[in-house]
Amino acid sequence: MKLAKRVSSLTPSTTLAITAKAKELKAAGYDVIGLGAGEPDFNTPQHIIDAAVKAMNEGHTKYTPSGGLAGLKAEIIKKFKEDQNLSYEPSEIIVCVGAKHALYTLFQVILDEGDEVIIPTPYWVSYPEQVKLAGGVPVYVEGLEENQFKITPEQLESVITERTKAVIINSPSNPTGMIYTQEELAALGEVCLKHDILIVSDEIYEKLVYGGHKHVSIAQLSPELKKQTIIINGVSKSHSMTGWRIGYAAGNKEIIRAMTDLASHSTSNPTSIAQYAAMAAYSGPQEPVEEMRKAFEERLNIIYEKLIQIPGFSCVKPQGAFYLFPNAREAATMAGYHTVDELVAALLEEAKVALVPGSGFGAPDNVRLSYATSLELLEKAIERIKQFIEQKMNR
Repeated sequence: MKLAKRVSSLTPSTTLAITAKAKELKAAGYDVIGLGAGEPDFNTPQHIIDAAVKAMNEGHTKYTPSGGLAGLKAEIIKKFKEDQNLSYEPSEIIVCVGAKHALYTLFQVILDEGDEVIIPTPYWVSYPEQVKLAGGVPVYVEGLEENQFKITPEQLESVITERTKAVIINSPSNPTGMIYTQEELAALGEVCLKHDILIVSDEIYEKLVYGGHKHVSIAQLSPELKKQTIIINGVSKSHSMTGWRIGYAAGNKEIIRAMTDLASHSTSNPTSIAQYAAMAAYSGPQEPVEEMRKAFEERLNIIYEKLIQIPGFSCVKPQGAFYLFPNAREAATMAGYHTVDELVAALLEEAKVALVPGSGFGAPDNVRLSYATSLELLEKAIERIKQFIEQKMNR
């Protein structure tokens, strides 16, 4: 059976592959510490679980509108108003099967064959693959480490062509944890307005910010930028609801309508019960969100100091999300490996620590560590990595 051309160039998700390999070793009896998963290690808050049970008991187990329940859209609209002073109508919101599905559906409806999407590197692993699946062409712009992995207006301007359709801004970023300031966003926004480029603003980590930093949405900077922006968000990271699969997109009603039409022929609708749970996530108490954020910040502050003591590791301290993204090029060389990918493979096989190679994010000199696990395991993993590097250096 010959597969379609559209899938022939796909690269499997690096993060999921590493997680699967770690689970395989664990199942074989090895003491593996997995730092690859991109999800909070906390359970979903109880009031959200209770709301899902209540919805099931009340018979809310049937089809819903393809674009999401009116009640959930209302809560999302309320959240935008409270958090960013942004006003949206129900026709400008679509609820999807996770933020990943929102992105996938968006690219399907805005891209024609050969259209270009500008993707800053390092990038989340699925951006380029989703663009390619829609017939688009990923155009990469390197966010330099010395600029906190963020791109500049000059860099953005330099890669714009007549085929440029959109640019992706992910702040706070996966994998770097960096946050664009209001001034930086305004400067990038000017370029996008000048060239009439759609801004895809992935804000899934907006609630997870540290060190006094603040998340700003580019859409809130001006009415013109709001019109030019599609915001992607969801409850997965903020409310520890990764498995519930509820995300959403907000913006231009023509685009949202097209996304809704496409969803009606693909998923029919997001899971009804999960939508009621998401309603409770936004309408209920927000203390659990802040408790999780504080826990992540505490881990970051402790683990970061230990990480930079590993020989050959250097790291820009993250401002948000729950990842560290150190440069491990020198460590790989010191340990006798040609590439960081080889180092990551050896750490999993020999030290039983699962990291994600930066090559999957367009940054082959780096590795990604998730600190969405217990402090005890994080400290144990850092110590294993440090001992492994030192032993290889002293052979």
